[in-house]
Amino acid sequence: MLYSLHVKNLALIKEQEIEFSKGLNILTGETGAGKSVVIGSVNLALGGKADATLIRTGEEYALVELVFGVDSDEKRKLLKDMDIPVEEDGTLVLQRKITPTRSISKVSGETVTARQLRDISNILINIHGQNDHQELLHKKKHMEILDGYLENELGGLFGELRTEYDRMKALEKELSESDIDESARLREQELLEFEIGEIEEAQLVVGEDEELESAYRKMTNGRKISEAVGTASTLTGFVDDGESAVDLIGRAVRELSSVASYDSEIEDLLSQLSDVENLLSDFNHALTGYLDSLEFDDEKFKTVEDRLNIVNHLKDKYGQSIDLVLDELSKKQERLDVLTDLDAHRKKLSKDLDDSRSKALLLCKKISDIRKKGAAELAKKLKAALIDLNFLDVKFEIDVRSDEEKITATGFDDVEFMISTNPGEAIRPLDQIASGGELSRIMLALKTVVADRGDISTLIFDEIDAGISGKTAWKVSEKLGELSRDHQIICITHLPQIAAMADTHFMIEKGLEEGRTVTNIYGLTGDDSIRELARLLGGDEITDAAIENAKEMRGKAEDAKRG
Repeated sequence: MLYSLHVKNLALIKEQEIEFSKGLNILTGETGAGKSVVIGSVNLALGGKADATLIRTGEEYALVELVFGVDSDEKRKLLKDMDIPVEEDGTLVLQRKITPTRSISKVSGETVTARQLRDISNILINIHGQNDHQELLHKKKHMEILDGYLENELGGLFGELRTEYDRMKALEKELSESDIDESARLREQELLEFEIGEIEEAQLVVGEDEELESAYRKMTNGRKISEAVGTASTLTGFVDDGESAVDLIGRAVRELSSVASYDSEIEDLLSQLSDVENLLSDFNHALTGYLDSLEFDDEKFKTVEDRLNIVNHLKDKYGQSIDLVLDELSKKQERLDVLTDLDAHRKKLSKDLDDSRSKALLLCKKISDIRKKGAAELAKKLKAALIDLNFLDVKFEIDVRSDEEKITATGFDDVEFMISTNPGEAIRPLDQIASGGELSRIMLALKTVVADRGDISTLIFDEIDAGISGKTAWKVSEKLGELSRDHQIICITHLPQIAAMADTHFMIEKGLEEGRTVTNIYGLTGDDSIRELARLLGGDEITDAAIENAKEMRGKAEDAKRG
């Protein structure tokens, strides 16, 4: 569950902390007071889009922090598999800091990506925004909902189908591209034969280009090398004027030798200098030998240059390395083999494609069978939930239509929610019948059914009560109360019927501090909560009658919860 939300310097919020409880947490307040900022803050912490305009004017940064309690071993394992640290007591802290230039997200002190945050949120919380129910008007959402409900049953079938579908599409493409006329086949075959011959004739050896370039570089810079080595030899070797390094060090050795017997420290120094003299002498002999080997051979240079030109020509034409050129040779040989017997190749492709399509169809049928069985079960549960939400004579079906000619990576089904809300009215697609208030209730019914099946313990509803009132509002309130028995619910509402059902009640309001508008959030208990219910019932002027009505409503809600 979500233990707390801490917000600092975000929009109109200077600094606020809300400690949520189990059960039904209700947030109320005037329109424009900043209720949606609370939900927006949670979304931000969970990786939602952020920009510098959200930072409170005059502040350097905005901060949002969520503290969760991870309440199941399965969730802990999922988080561990994602390399997300969870404290021993199950505490998980999500923090997001937004600056004018960037945002930084951390989980239990370790920096994470926005993608990781979204994956975490899918494990811990489900958020229903103000307009999310409008998604029910889009048919593609219906399949997403059904497949989400059947996640356990569908298992790895989608992964298998995706693999087979990709293979099938690749075979279709290859078969299509192999459909060429005879003249085009002969032209391509002739070109391939020439290119293969060109590469094979060169008899390339992996690594020879590096050896050739090294030899060529040495030959083309022979004069410069000879001059440099000769100078080094003169400076370090024996010369007539006795001014080379080896001559000078030899003189130094003789000088120290003449006095070494007078002091043991001089003997040590003499030993070190003698070693230097020997090393320099060995170096000079090696350098002289290298200099003697520097002989330029015109014929050898021409051979190296010609070979290097051939290798570089093939690299420019077929790849940037000999390995790539040889890989290209292998591909061209395979293509030539195909063109040499194109009819046999196309027959094999057709057979492979038929096999792949058969496997894909079998997987699609398995998925479809699961969907059709699950659709009937989900529709039955949804109808019961809708009746609880004051759809007194509702018909609800989930239509799963299959078309073997329309294989996709998710199957060959088309899923659509069908509903009739009035007696005698034909059942029709949801988008042709449902009003805004009905969509809100249908979404709540879906959330209720899916929540019972899933493992997410915290649900957030931002004005799930849109477009409803009266008796229907009571039904929605009772459904939220029922749902809150096994789940933590956080709900923003304008309706007193829903607010009356609260286990924990928060007030959100605007005020002035030091001449600036701020949004404040605080808990309501006892008479304060009753007065807020009265305000929701009767407006700004809270009368004795409104107070009594609010008390009666709270009592009715308590009775419903006990029931």
